Formats: sequence, structure tokens, C-alpha cells
Amino acid sequence: MQEFEVDYLSIKETSVSGRYVINEDVFSFMDDITGQFNIKTIGKSVDDKPIKMVVFGSGKSKILMWSQMHGNESTTTKAILDLINFLNQPSEIVGAIKKNCTLYMIPILNPDGAAAYTRINANEVDLNRDAQNLSQPESKVLRGIYDEIKPDFCFNLHGQRTIFNVGSSPKPATISFLTPSQDIERSITPSRILSMQVIAAMNEKLQKFIPGHIGRYDDSFNANCVGDTFQILNTPTVLFEAGHSPNDYDREITREYIWHALIFGIIAITTKQYESYTNKDYFKIPENNKLFFDILIENAHLINDKFEEGDRVGVLYKEILKNKKIQFEPRVDKVGELSQYYGHVTYDCSNKEGLKKLKNNPHLFELLK
Repeated sequence: MQEFEVDYLSIKETSVSGRYVINEDVFSFMDDITGQFNIKTIGKSVDDKPIKMVVFGSGKSKILMWSQMHGNESTTTKAILDLINFLNQPSEIVGAIKKNCTLYMIPILNPDGAAAYTRINANEVDLNRDAQNLSQPESKVLRGIYDEIKPDFCFNLHGQRTIFNVGSSPKPATISFLTPSQDIERSITPSRILSMQVIAAMNEKLQKFIPGHIGRYDDSFNANCVGDTFQILNTPTVLFEAGHSPNDYDREITREYIWHALIFGIIAITTKQYESYTNKDYFKIPENNKLFFDILIENAHLINDKFEEGDRVGVLYKEILKNKKIQFEPRVDKVGELSQYYGHVTYDCSNKEGLKKLKNNPHLFELLK
């Protein structure tokens, strides 16, 4: 299959944007989907909200993907809607996907958490720590679909915080991948190798778009996590983490890259291109680190003598839901030398221009007093 080019803006679902994405947004979109997609209600949440799944294709390779298991991680949900729009436009690639794969897409697994903009569900349970107990209705829904369709691959779609960088570099981890472990020894098992190969295929393509901005997530074993459980069951599982792009707190830029990742992953499975990669290619992806602040303020002692000379102030945003919009409120996280850290935005109080910009942000400036 030849390389393809798509005008992303032609398939981007413009009716859904920003960080706050809920059932009503997705269901409104689904109402306009044509007949080649099969839409099913597969269960209900704690608060009786429907959980829906979109099915596309009739091929042998079955891919199960789910998003917003954590309700405040919506970037991948938007990318799924873009994926559906792409699949709704006839092309050689779409035809091959439809013939060779069956895609099972759950845009919002945790609709109660999405509505409240929380990681947890309405019973205050992290669904990604409930894979063994299956104590929650949403967990049972996902496991029920998994048992019913017996997927060949799983795409576990998440969002990660702005703190992550790639390796020791000053580049934010715009996308991170992980093939979850199957045991505490992190053994390189056949199913892990398959998911590593798919990740390596996606990484090679994505490096052309965001070179150096792709990281590898920590693979510590936890059987309570869904990805680890599905790997234990010998299903190759790929964890996607949608991260930060510069000046992209609404995650609209990252959304596009996640869409690319989904397409590249599906094509790699459709064409079996992943077979040309090895687990060594996967381990070439640098592991994530946590070296970013949203804002880094240098020489803070020049503003307030409570800080020692040379102190840097690391600020992180807290995401607050207000009137169905997400607001980003700065909070001081760390104070000290912080020489190994980076800022998505940096203000140097010893610099006239930097100090001026800082003072033009009254809420932020007030934090230093």
C-alpha cells in the first residue's frame, strides 16, 4: 500500500473541541454517521449514562479501542471522531482497512467522569485499577466486550500531564506509547513483542511530524491495570498517551498527531507492516521523564526576598471545570534550584522583558508575593 496524504482539516470533527468532551457531544456526532458504521449501546455507567461503541469493517483482524476510561482525558476521544470521519471517506486505504480489519471503537467508557471532568467514575473508582476486581459497571462493560469479540489487538487511549518530557531532552512528550507488562519481571512475551512492533511502526511514521517528541511510558507491572490484564490474556495491547504540544492546552494540535498515530497503527496491522520491526526498535524510543513545569520563573528573589538567590519557582496548572469549560489555574508546585527542569514558558525576573511579561499576568505575579 502506498504512502497516503490527507488534508487533516477536511476530516477533523469541528463540532467537538477543547478539553471538556461528554456523551452529548459524541452522541450528536454519531447521529450523523452513515450506514457503514454499526452503533451499539453496550452498557450503562454508575449514573445510568449510556456507553456506546462504533463498529467499522468486517475483516479478520479485530482491533478494540477505548477512550476516556479516565473522564478528564478527552484528546483521544476527539481523535476517534476524526478517525471515523476519515473512515467515512472512500479511498484505497479505507477499503483495505474495511476488508482486513474490524474496528470496535468506544469513544467514552467513563461518561460520568467525563461529565464531572474527573479521572475517577461516579463511585470514585479509577477504572484503570479495577481490571481484576471488576467492581464497576464500566469495567464490566469493557471486559464483556473484550470477552465477546476476542480482539487481536487493543488500543488503550489515555492522556498524560504536561510534566512529561522525552528522555533528558527539553522536548515535551507529545505522544507516549507503552506495551504493558504481563508479569512483574516485565518479560518480553510474544504478545508484548507484537504490540512493540506496532508501536515501532507508528513511531517511525510519527517522527516525520514530531521528531523527538515521542516517549516510552514506564512499563512497571500492575495486574489491576486494564492493559496489563489484557496482556496477561495474551492480547497485544498498545497504550497511547496524548501529551503536550507547545501552546496547546486545549490539545487540538496533539489531537491531530493522535489521529495520525491511530491511522498508522491500523494500517500497520491491516498490511502487517509491523512485522518488519522488532522489539529493539521499540526500546530505541526514549523513556519518559517528568522534568517540565507549565511555567518556570527564574531569579524569583528579585521580586520577593522570601526566595533565596538563584531560586526558581515551578508552577503547574490545575484544571478546573467551570460552566462546562476547563480553566487553567496556576499553582506553585516546587521552589529551589530546579536546575534540571524545563518550563513550557519561562520568565526570568532579572530580564526586563521577562519581568514585564510576568507582571502582565496578575494572577501569576500574585503567586510570588
